[in-house]
Amino acid sequence: MSAKLERLCENLRGVLGDRIVSLVTALEQVTLVVAPADYAAVAKTLRDHADLRFEQLIDLCGVDYAAYARSEPDLAAPNRFAAVSHLLSLGHNWRLRLRCHAADNDFPVLDSVTPVWNSANWFEREAFDLYGIMFAGHNDLRRILSDYGFVGHPFRKDFPQSGYVEMRYDAEQKRVVYQPVSIEPREVTPRIIREENYGEPGRA
Repeated sequence: MSAKLERLCENLRGVLGDRIVSLVTALEQVTLVVAPADYAAVAKTLRDHADLRFEQLIDLCGVDYAAYARSEPDLAAPNRFAAVSHLLSLGHNWRLRLRCHAADNDFPVLDSVTPVWNSANWFEREAFDLYGIMFAGHNDLRRILSDYGFVGHPFRKDFPQSGYVEMRYDAEQKRVVYQPVSIEPREVTPRIIREENYGEPGRA
C-alpha cells in the first residue's frame, strides 16, 4: 500500500473510530463500509472534517449482492442490497469508495445523502428505480429510467429476463396498455459452424 493510502486509512480510523464496519485496501482503492444507522452522519463527516474533506461525490449506484459468494472480506454481512459511492477529495487528492448495506432485504431503506452531496440526487433515483432501494429524506424519489407504471426493479438478480409485463398501443382504447408477457422465456446460445479444414493454408 502506498504512503498516501496509508495516511488516508489512518485519518479515517482516527476520525470515524468505531463507526467503521470495515476498511479494506485493494487494487489501490480504499473501501469504507459503514452501518445504515451511521450512513448519513459519516457522509457529512467525510465531507466536512479537515482531515478528510471529500467534497465531491462522483457517482452512487445500487448493488444487489443476492446469494453469490462473497470473496471480499468486507462483504461478509448477509445484507443483500447496498449503495456504493465514489468520493473525491480535491484538497487531499484522495479517492474513497463508501459502501452501506441496507438492513432489511425485503424493503431496503437507506438515508439519502443528497443533503451532503447534491449530485447524489439522480443517482439515488436510479438506484431506487433499478434496485428498489428507498432513500429516506430524498425530496423527489421517483423512477428515472423505467416508466412510472413499470412493475418491479429490473436490475435485481431475481428479476426475470423477459420482465413481468409488456406494453403495446391499443388502437381501440387509443392509449398504451400493459398486459402479461406473452413470450416464453428462452435462452438463445449462438452456434458457430465451420467447414472441415477451416483455416488451413490454401483454403479461401
